[in-house]
Amino acid sequence: MTVATDYARFASAMRSVNIPEKALHHAKRSLIDWFACVLPGGLEPPATFMADAFSDETGRGTAVLLPSGVRATARTAALINGTAAHTIEFDDIFRDGLYHPGSPVGAAVLASGGHVGADGQLLLRGIISGYEVSNRIAMAVVPAHYDWWHTTGTVGFFGAAAAASTILGLSEEESAHAIATVGTMAAGLQQAFRSDAMSKPIHSGRAAEGGVLAAQIAKRGVTGAIDVLEGERGFGNAMSRDVDWAAAVEGLGEDFTVTRMTQKKHAACGHLHAAVDAVIEMKGTYGLVIEDVAAIRVTSYQKAKEICGNANPKTPYEAKFSTAYCTALALRTGQALRTDDFTVELLDDPALCRLMPQVTVEVDADCQATFPKVRSARVEIETIDGRTLTHFARTRRGDPDNPLSDKEISDKYTDLASPVVGENHATVLLKKLWRLDGLASVHDLSLSYTVNDEVAAD
Repeated sequence: MTVATDYARFASAMRSVNIPEKALHHAKRSLIDWFACVLPGGLEPPATFMADAFSDETGRGTAVLLPSGVRATARTAALINGTAAHTIEFDDIFRDGLYHPGSPVGAAVLASGGHVGADGQLLLRGIISGYEVSNRIAMAVVPAHYDWWHTTGTVGFFGAAAAASTILGLSEEESAHAIATVGTMAAGLQQAFRSDAMSKPIHSGRAAEGGVLAAQIAKRGVTGAIDVLEGERGFGNAMSRDVDWAAAVEGLGEDFTVTRMTQKKHAACGHLHAAVDAVIEMKGTYGLVIEDVAAIRVTSYQKAKEICGNANPKTPYEAKFSTAYCTALALRTGQALRTDDFTVELLDDPALCRLMPQVTVEVDADCQATFPKVRSARVEIETIDGRTLTHFARTRRGDPDNPLSDKEISDKYTDLASPVVGENHATVLLKKLWRLDGLASVHDLSLSYTVNDEVAAD
């Protein structure tokens, strides 16, 4: 028996087993959050460039590109929608696995669902299948894996393959070969998001595409190396170390990790959220304005410094990975950071430009000791008049121990979707997503697949 076989048995059974209502509800939350990200992300590069590049694969097929509603083959839709969902840096997080499952799994589910005309119940089962398999693999291989690899671009392949296997109705043996096949495709180097490159979101798209591809060909008899996860030269040994594969399947089908997701409060890298939360709290408590502040000192875990320590971002994309920019902006607005907070104009704002060089990020031993299961930050603000104010954010807003409410999930979706498809379409789609277990066909979601005419005219 191999690890892939264990996951395959679960993915195949997910079409018919009883699933706790709590898990189904959280799967809805996750899919709503995915739509909140993919609709605006589909209007931005690299998704728009990719749609042009693959124009010979659109205008036909059973799936659709979002938000345009242009038809596409399942693989092309998975690739482009999976990329779009990760573009605005607002997609969900499985904290224990340093992983964004929603972008690749959601794209694979919608693409595969379109291919077979899946009903809403099957879509939810596909979401849960993909999350449970990939979240466990992510948790097993980090933190060592995360030293070099982008987990969403590696482990995301397994989630997409499991999800597509469930949606497409693969047998246990076929599902095992789909999971085995993606094991040798899985890649995504962290260097891709250490600059203003477009490669990072494409990791998610490739994972979604790879999962759909592997499931489609496994259903036609293509085989993979079944021990690809635990084998001597398999995924675990090549891309991590000392992986406990027994623990990686423990509780599968009984303990649902989808109920412990982080839905982001801010449209930026998750490693800086605790610091931003702390600044917003301090602004409200002390009535601070940005002109009052001489310096901000952030101490957090090593990855927060390593990935988000840029004090001089040059582009809106770099600003999403800059603790200096995000804390300075949070100090000025006192609000959650949204996509329109990252612009060329704001990067040149005099007040932000004055403060950003005075923001430092260092490693806190206590924060590091609890990473990755806890994402915390300590913020110290020095004021112009000589005061020193401190706040410790023990977790991030949106983490499973401080989750967003259903209403906050809906509000986030509405904020992001309405400017793209129009308020009426966004509202109708949201109602359908909250009632997804009663939806007759994935194609009934197509009402909102039309870009708002006013947005298109702009």
